[in-house]
Amino acid sequence: MINNSQQVTDELLVERNKDYWLLKLNRPKKMNSLSAELVEALLNEVDAAERASIPVVVFQGVGKNFSAGFDFTDFEECTQGDLLLRFVRIETLLQKIAYSPCLTIALAHGLNFGAGVDIIASCKRRFAEPDSSFRMPGLKFGLALGTGRLAQLLGTEIARDVLETARTLTANECQSYGLIHGQANQSEWIDIIKDRIEVAKFLTTSSRTALYNLTLIGAQQDRDMTALVSSASIPGLKDRIRAFRLK
Repeated sequence: MINNSQQVTDELLVERNKDYWLLKLNRPKKMNSLSAELVEALLNEVDAAERASIPVVVFQGVGKNFSAGFDFTDFEECTQGDLLLRFVRIETLLQKIAYSPCLTIALAHGLNFGAGVDIIASCKRRFAEPDSSFRMPGLKFGLALGTGRLAQLLGTEIARDVLETARTLTANECQSYGLIHGQANQSEWIDIIKDRIEVAKFLTTSSRTALYNLTLIGAQQDRDMTALVSSASIPGLKDRIRAFRLK
């Protein structure tokens, strides 16, 4: 495989190969939390991979984990409108990953939270290191991000339990629930990528696109975005975030 690695921004590393692109979240000091810049860079790269008919797009994180979710660093300086737009762009990214004609793969490790877990859940194949953990606390501050998509993936009862309690899940639990397909150490990840490339290349781009479109619930896109906007636009979002972070 010919590797063409480059730093797209300070926050995203991209390795462009003939058969797969590897997108590495590169904010290790911030646990790869999702800044506005990082979200836009990810959107741009997935779009570019689709235009180039790349069969596989892989998501990883640099440092100790995949992603800690939304970057709350400067949320106090944001207006509610600013926050709403940032969450909308994250939901746009989740939908882009979920409905992409590319076979999207998440390779996760470490402690993962919120929208970081949503990125993993949006991928078509999902693997994690055995000591990884996952937590989705968004509803604790009233944000319905990726909720419908998670219910499709886990089933209604499990999704309700996981989201109501916002409890931390182990890799074993995530595998039993279907959030991840398997567990593998980072030394094994390249073999997973190679295997998925072979699977993706069984089909033409048009056939793969048809398969993904026919096995996803298209109406879910509008429902997920509507739910996100409705929850994030309720007055007092900053107060709810502040209260959650103080707990």
